[in-house]
Amino acid sequence: MTTTTDNHFIAQAVHDLGTALWFGGSVMGIAGVNKSGADLTSGIDKVRVASSAWSRFSPAQWGGIAATLGTGLQLTSSNKARLALQEGYGAVGTLKAALTVAGAGATAFAAYSGAKIGKLAEQAAGPDGSLDVKDATLPSAGTPPEIKKWQARQRVTQAAVPALAGGVIVCNAWLVQAYRPMSTVKGLLGKVLRR
Repeated sequence: MTTTTDNHFIAQAVHDLGTALWFGGSVMGIAGVNKSGADLTSGIDKVRVASSAWSRFSPAQWGGIAATLGTGLQLTSSNKARLALQEGYGAVGTLKAALTVAGAGATAFAAYSGAKIGKLAEQAAGPDGSLDVKDATLPSAGTPPEIKKWQARQRVTQAAVPALAGGVIVCNAWLVQAYRPMSTVKGLLGKVLRR
């Protein structure tokens, strides 16, 4: 979309809100949803509750990721001159894009791991719902090995998601601050003096 203004307030707001949703929801899921199963007595319910909550949050989480990616492309396109002329801007923009893509991949793998845990848990649970787990992502001594393996994978990827989304937020803060007049002048001079 061609625009005659350099004010991209709406795109920036949608980008920031999308990334905040993605980051905040991921942290809440790890700290709250996964751990809430520890309050339940039935092992299969510990897994079911977390699976259900993550499934319900998934559309919002993917909406946040889509907003981050879509508006990130729009903001990049509107800053072609700054990318070419201002020292550091292109490198940080590239890092931000890489973190976003890696975070989306980690989110997808965490969801896949959760689905595997849910399926394996249903197969392993006894008729009374007995399954030996501490919560959805933490095994107990009696947790079947295949479930333990997928729980470990999910813990790692779920921890990676807010770390990567947080990296996107940090990079974005740098890029926004690069608009300040002195930052722009320093970036332009740095690029010229390096030639």
